[in-house]
Amino acid sequence: MPKLYNKSYTQSEILAHVGDLSQICEAKHMRLAGGNREGVEIVYFKTGSGLNFSVLPGRGMDLGMADYQGMALSWSSSTGEVHPAFFEPEGGGMDRNYHGGLVHISGLTYSGLPCSDNGKELGLHGRASNLAAQNVWVDGAWEGDEYRVWVQGKLRETSALGENVLLTRRVSARMGASEILIEDRVENLAYTPVEHMLLYHTNFGWPLLDESSELVAPTVKIEPMTPEMEKDIPDHARFLPPTPGYGGVLFYHELAADAQGNTKFALVNRSLGRDGLGVSIQFSKLMLPNLVEWKMMGQGHYVLECGPSNCRVDGRNVERARGTLQFLQPFECREYRLEIGVLDGSREIDQFVQEVRHLQGK
Repeated sequence: MPKLYNKSYTQSEILAHVGDLSQICEAKHMRLAGGNREGVEIVYFKTGSGLNFSVLPGRGMDLGMADYQGMALSWSSSTGEVHPAFFEPEGGGMDRNYHGGLVHISGLTYSGLPCSDNGKELGLHGRASNLAAQNVWVDGAWEGDEYRVWVQGKLRETSALGENVLLTRRVSARMGASEILIEDRVENLAYTPVEHMLLYHTNFGWPLLDESSELVAPTVKIEPMTPEMEKDIPDHARFLPPTPGYGGVLFYHELAADAQGNTKFALVNRSLGRDGLGVSIQFSKLMLPNLVEWKMMGQGHYVLECGPSNCRVDGRNVERARGTLQFLQPFECREYRLEIGVLDGSREIDQFVQEVRHLQGK
């Protein structure tokens, strides 16, 4: 049963109190207007728990803004939610319309730094986040005494004589719950194998991210992206206030997992809200074996990105050269699942920390 305003309610009790469920919980399909965000589709979610967030069907089904009881959880860049028509795929041009948001997808056939791979010039982090979804379905329904709202859509990375990769995404949330479920299905619809790189950028911003925050993860091994960043490893889980001239550091985490291959991490801030606040991400290490941490403490560029991925970010050519590049065989399908949850208060944060320690065998 949904728990609303510190009390649990049955379906009949809720329906007796409202004329329309949007008073409490909804997924609302809208379009933005004005400037370079003209026509951008937004599905706005209100859960009734204090968690609100948006999904962008016209931008790779990314998750945009997210807040909890008025406190921002996600990071938004200076570009805003730009229409994909302004996408610049060459080199690092993706940054011209990189809006940030709670979850930004990077892939589907290439990700990471710009590079030349097998005669193809590849830009930063792939095309997925600038693909517009088709067959978009926004709805809600009762499942017994639980009410769930969702958006589902399909986006395709393809060319007339090349790759043909389909992503079907469903993002859903339950009334009264502070949780988001992302369910992805990636299929190779071509008759030849295709490269497959996938990175889920989870972007945390202020006030969740500040000098009181801590990254909590069952890390068993950590590597810097470059040798120069090795000196920053001891402080990888701690954060600075906005710092002039900060250049950013990047680390690769190997995480412990349970017997089913599931793992998790969280950003927590025990000084935020009444009794602390955090956001946790759970996923399958079997499908997404890496966690990429990018820590940027710059003034006006203040963000922590932690991305479950099946690759690193050195570029597809590097991934191929070291033999770690993954492929989808003809008509192969892979499924990915991310569970995002709010940790409200010290009790939930402490419980999460204990679960992480258990994964580490402590």
